[in-house]
Amino acid sequence: MTVALSVLDLAHIGDGETAADSFTASVDMAQRAERWGYHRIWYAEHHNMPTIASSATSVLIGHVAAQTSTIRLGAGGIMLPNHSPLTIAEQFGTLETLFPGRIDLGLGRAPGSDQRTMRALRRDPTSADSFPQDVLELQGYLAGESRIAGVNATPGYGTNVPLYVLGSSMFGAQLAALLGLPYAFASHFAPDALEAATSHYRCEFQPSAQLSEPYVIAGVNVIAADTTEHAEQQLQAAKRYRARRMLAQGRDLNDGEVDALLASPAGRQVESMTRYTAAGTPAEVDDYLAKFAKQAQADELMVVSSAVDRTAWLRSLELLAEVRDLGD
Repeated sequence: MTVALSVLDLAHIGDGETAADSFTASVDMAQRAERWGYHRIWYAEHHNMPTIASSATSVLIGHVAAQTSTIRLGAGGIMLPNHSPLTIAEQFGTLETLFPGRIDLGLGRAPGSDQRTMRALRRDPTSADSFPQDVLELQGYLAGESRIAGVNATPGYGTNVPLYVLGSSMFGAQLAALLGLPYAFASHFAPDALEAATSHYRCEFQPSAQLSEPYVIAGVNVIAADTTEHAEQQLQAAKRYRARRMLAQGRDLNDGEVDALLASPAGRQVESMTRYTAAGTPAEVDDYLAKFAKQAQADELMVVSSAVDRTAWLRSLELLAEVRDLGD
């Protein structure tokens, strides 16, 4: 497998933890990932989620960038309909100015929240309709070629922060191909359209000033452990955690009750979201990722460690780096 390996950090707030604990863990992981040889780390914009601390995505990127040296950092992604393109150009122009050559800007059109939170964000429900135009407006600010006369992003003007289109459907694939931008598919939680979307993107790609050839990033869940049994135990713990969050509806369920919930139709549907999951020894995970990269037609894999325990989370990423010789 010759594809690059990167990390999506969900900035998880564990049981009994605070957001400050999550930020400390993110910095620690980023410093380790930099030493281990990972290509980049991305953080995603979410709102009103008590277990995710990356809502102010650009602020978190700046915090981590200030405590690392070389690893690329970025948004995977910014939900652009929640913001004006000028504001995002200024934020990421600032980051690129402070940390030149290290900043990525992935863009999505989903709200990253529920309907009530959308209202709290002052977001118009139809704002996603203008996503393609907003991407072009943002690109213009960053390239120093504003589409609005007399309006420029300062900082941002001429920084050319690289843009990536995020998606889990044909819409994102079509837009990324048309604009000649890299395409990142969220197959770590929305697997259904992976092959159709990446195939369409590669077939219809139009070269651009940013990118001469198609470039695909695919998300995949990973749990690497010293033994297959340990990895499977961690995977089951991760599934139970997800079921408690998404299906338990505030009920305090024991492990047996959660397992029964996972075996129900609703549980199987939730579990299907993580269809693309590599769990096992480093060699087993490496073998899975090689096959997955070929299936996804991916140039880069964005791995998400599903391990609930922070020590296991770090160990999983370390083992994967070792088996891939990322530091060499």
